[in-house]
Amino acid sequence: MKKIETTRFGQVEVADESLITFREGIPAFEDEHEFAVMPYDENGTYMFLQSTKTPELAFLMTNPFFFFPDYTFEIDEASQAFLGIEDEAAADIIVCTLITVPASGVKDMTTNLLAPVVINKHKMEAKQVVLEKTQYTTKHRLFPKEKEAVEC
Repeated sequence: MKKIETTRFGQVEVADESLITFREGIPAFEDEHEFAVMPYDENGTYMFLQSTKTPELAFLMTNPFFFFPDYTFEIDEASQAFLGIEDEAAADIIVCTLITVPASGVKDMTTNLLAPVVINKHKMEAKQVVLEKTQYTTKHRLFPKEKEAVEC
């Protein structure tokens, strides 16, 4: 077990085998290599990717298939080799996407489908993979925009 300090959860203990390693860090956070996944809610829709080194660094994530069941992509060969993924089958990987919560609130949250976090769940190694030749962007709304009232 490893004890880590977090801003959101205080001091927590995380099983060593549940720690995720980003050998190259995360884009813009290249010095951050070890993270723990901390559930946000009981149903598993949201989770935090919590740095084990920097207490205030945590990214809100989701399983994109909860919101976008038709989300599909191919992991490039270099990323597969880097992560040691022999088969892209769901049995070998976990896919998450990072969420942005804007100042306007939860109703306007977006997720980054262009650059999913791919985790080799057998080796617990991860990489944020930037997809190529795709229609996905960094800002897909999680909740449909409410229809504006129409005045008669």
